[in-house]
Amino acid sequence: MRIVSWNLNGLPSCLKSGAFGPLLEYQPDVICLQEIRTRAEPVVLEGYWHYWNHSVRDKYSGTAMLLREELLSVYCGLTDDFDDAEGRAITAELQGFYLINAYVPNSQQSFYRHAYRREWDAALQAYVHELLYDKPVIICGDFNVARESIDIYPENIRLYWANQGYASDERSDLETLLEEGLTDAYRALYPDKRSYTWWSNRLYKRKENRGWRLDYFFVSDELMESVQDVVHLQDIYGSDHCPILLEVAV
Repeated sequence: MRIVSWNLNGLPSCLKSGAFGPLLEYQPDVICLQEIRTRAEPVVLEGYWHYWNHSVRDKYSGTAMLLREELLSVYCGLTDDFDDAEGRAITAELQGFYLINAYVPNSQQSFYRHAYRREWDAALQAYVHELLYDKPVIICGDFNVARESIDIYPENIRLYWANQGYASDERSDLETLLEEGLTDAYRALYPDKRSYTWWSNRLYKRKENRGWRLDYFFVSDELMESVQDVVHLQDIYGSDHCPILLEVAV
């Protein structure tokens, strides 16, 4: 099975530019989209079932999933007591596992948004903890945090640590999530490789590959032996993020 995850920074602009065409070369079975920034529900690619979790606020946030086969079930949001008004999570129940498509909030150097981010992180952990009682979990998406210094272009590290009051909490929350029994699949396969998934739009950062790794596949430990590869599709443009691809034999 091939699963693609991509923060679009706006679905309408990606459709207009034809950004999805190059993805067809990889023949993905599932495409998880974040930051769709629309309440419309267009046909993104023919031959896929489309599932949506829109933000209440138009032209903001939102997630979607495209699958070649109809789902056993789909769930929007996280725990029942957490209000997912920004449409940041959608879960597909597949035959052997749950697949969570997550667009984690950005603290934006704001105390209010930082508090919301911490609440969201806690709700995601509680939700994953509950799902793992039933079957394995794969989580993909934009987590808006780099795990380690290797995940940041060296000259950007000073910018990262300038906000360490935020970053330290977010990195800690991420590690706590992984302690539920999940593995960062890319880092497990490539422990020493620098590769990025997001670049600032300013000053030719992507052309010079001065980026950050903010997009992940987190896989239940018991499924890791089935993971064949994780690839950063850096040659596909259309967003400030590149798509990432997981190949898993399930």
